[in-house]
Amino acid sequence: MATDALSLNRAVVFGSAAVYWAGVWIQARRVRRRIGRSTNTRPRGIKEQLLWAGWFFVVAAWLALPFLSAGGTALPGTAIVTSLVHPSCRALGIIMMAAGYAGTLWCYAAMGNAWRMGINRAEKTELVTRGPYGFVRHPIYLFQVIMVTAVPILLPSVLALVILAIHVLCVLTKAADEESHLRTLLDRPYKAYCARTGRWFPRLRHRETTESPSPGVERDSLKAAEQPLE
Repeated sequence: MATDALSLNRAVVFGSAAVYWAGVWIQARRVRRRIGRSTNTRPRGIKEQLLWAGWFFVVAAWLALPFLSAGGTALPGTAIVTSLVHPSCRALGIIMMAAGYAGTLWCYAAMGNAWRMGINRAEKTELVTRGPYGFVRHPIYLFQVIMVTAVPILLPSVLALVILAIHVLCVLTKAADEESHLRTLLDRPYKAYCARTGRWFPRLRHRETTESPSPGVERDSLKAAEQPLE
């Protein structure tokens, strides 16, 4: 029974990773066809190259963990703590994976052709405030974290926690870089946007700002792209 439960958990973890990254690839190709140029898939500068390396590790380890942890000769750090494998944890993990990916698709729809994988400082960027971006500034990253948090819930192991830790570090760094870029590019409209939204969770009370964004910025908004795993 325990073996069957772990097999199901492994299938969920691998399947979620495969679906998510196939979706990112499809989204990148679709947006590129629409705009006729790159979606900033090539890292720019040392810092972004390090971030891409971190995300590559997360992607590869997420896909590989179900196989590395299988059998009686699991590699160090990949052994599953079977005492933490429970049907309630499986249900929670599946719900988190499904909700995280559904939220990601919502973000794709809201961003439309504004979706990018990286920052191009030479590209004109405006704000996206529709959909989930009306509540939080980095919903794609939030939904990613929800999905990756489900990995150690489904396959509790040292490697699963390392995957989550590296992913959170990359997300925090990338979100800070994007906000710095948008603050420099858009100045007061972006500060007003930050005042009424939370970075990760909806803001219960809006901070006061000296100037509100113009109706045009509010209505026709596009956001600098988030790295998908942004």
